[in-house]
Amino acid sequence: MTEFRGVYPYLVSPVDKNGRVKTDVLARLVKDLIKAGVHGLTPLGSTGEFAYLNNEQRAAVVKTTIDAADGRVPVVAGVVSTSTADAVAQAKHYQRLGADGILAILEAFFPLKDAQIESYFRAVADAVTIPVVLYTNPQFQRSDLPLDVIARLAEHKRIRYIKDASTNTGRLLSIMNRCPKLKVFSASAHIPAAVMLIGGVGWMAGPACVIPKESVRLYDLCRSGNWDGAMALQRALWRINEAFARFNLAACIKAALQIQGYDVGDPVPPQAALTADARKIVKGILADIKKLPLK
Repeated sequence: MTEFRGVYPYLVSPVDKNGRVKTDVLARLVKDLIKAGVHGLTPLGSTGEFAYLNNEQRAAVVKTTIDAADGRVPVVAGVVSTSTADAVAQAKHYQRLGADGILAILEAFFPLKDAQIESYFRAVADAVTIPVVLYTNPQFQRSDLPLDVIARLAEHKRIRYIKDASTNTGRLLSIMNRCPKLKVFSASAHIPAAVMLIGGVGWMAGPACVIPKESVRLYDLCRSGNWDGAMALQRALWRINEAFARFNLAACIKAALQIQGYDVGDPVPPQAALTADARKIVKGILADIKKLPLK
């Protein structure tokens, strides 16, 4: 099985006002990110607005990403549903399209018990023959993945990674200590360099879409053990994470990409685009980051 590590941008989903996925724009972004040195790609993460897309749009985003990547880096496709059967169908479809892995996400309208949560993720992993990354984000999800459930799921031969967006770095260390087989990816809610220091293998996050070269350099510094250099760069890059947390996540990343010349469109309604004042803030942060020497 392919090993996942490094910088995996959470791709945006460019959708026009008629609901059509802008496949040409997405393909260009994918090719540019690969050229910038990213280690993999994650369509339909939270930045990909999975909650606002139908299955046809989701499949178009995944297929476009796989086709544009052309085997150069792994593509880990997001699978999300309130229904186990639908999630299983998505996972099987994305594997047929050529996905190298699945990012498994659970949406829930009604609260679920631990056994029901576990059965959802286990069913997705049972349905495919490629690695599965668990995704947990207690800030937005109605049903979180408790540590006991994570530990049981970590015994599944295809559940080999977790991307945790809890903002609780201590929880990450608990996962690492209790589930040594499970490799941990940071989210933008964490400090990536700090997660790498305690044993993380990389990060899956929206900001890497707009600062890919800087993100890859940060990863390289961490991997080489140059923690002074890594933290100096991390402090400088943290401003984009702060903006990401301050504004609507998709609106912020899409605005940043528009500033960089990508016609990704606005967030899918009822989300709103950034205001003019907010765009100025993002533009200023990007300009400052682009001045950083990447030695």
